[in-house]
Amino acid sequence: MSTQEKVHKPRWERRKDARPQELLSAALDLFVERGYAAARLEDVAARAGVSKGTLYLYFNNKEELFKAVIRENLTPVLDEAQDLIDSYAGHSADLFREFILGWWAKIGDTKLSGITKLMMSEAGNFPEVAGFYHEEIISRSNGMVVRILERGVERGEFRPLDLKHANMVIVSPMLTLMLWKHSFGLCHIEPIASPDYLRCFIDLLTHGLLCAPARN
Repeated sequence: MSTQEKVHKPRWERRKDARPQELLSAALDLFVERGYAAARLEDVAARAGVSKGTLYLYFNNKEELFKAVIRENLTPVLDEAQDLIDSYAGHSADLFREFILGWWAKIGDTKLSGITKLMMSEAGNFPEVAGFYHEEIISRSNGMVVRILERGVERGEFRPLDLKHANMVIVSPMLTLMLWKHSFGLCHIEPIASPDYLRCFIDLLTHGLLCAPARN
């Protein structure tokens, strides 16, 4: 093959053996950068270096591709968190701290947190996608937070709580941190230092605002 033929050979003809993982990686990038509605399958294929037809060998449509991105990237993190909760032997406050910091390190502080912003902004336009995400990610994550709280109450480490609303109070600051990161944070407007934010958040949740009562 001549040098000229190599130069003009279409990229996808050199990458017909692209694995689904390469497509999922490209799809994650584009979903985070552009959102669900604006991410086009042909652009995913181009970023992965294949033809659109090659993409259709693995995924029938954008919704199927998005679900695969979620299951490939987020489900394993939730599995690991569940294993932590099931096997933890220490104080529930320490478990809570490890859960929050681990979650931030593996999701919040990575491009995966952009999926949260995508879902918050586009769920109303794509109810089927929103339902899938809620069932597979949100419901499961909420269940793990509630389980940590239940564990603490059962062991006498936490006081009795309204578990449903306590879960929402815990989740909301984490959502705020992610949304800020992918909005004002990108514009360098009042950036939030996530380590300091997380330390303050964990301290408030585990110690509250009131001074400890005086001891006799």
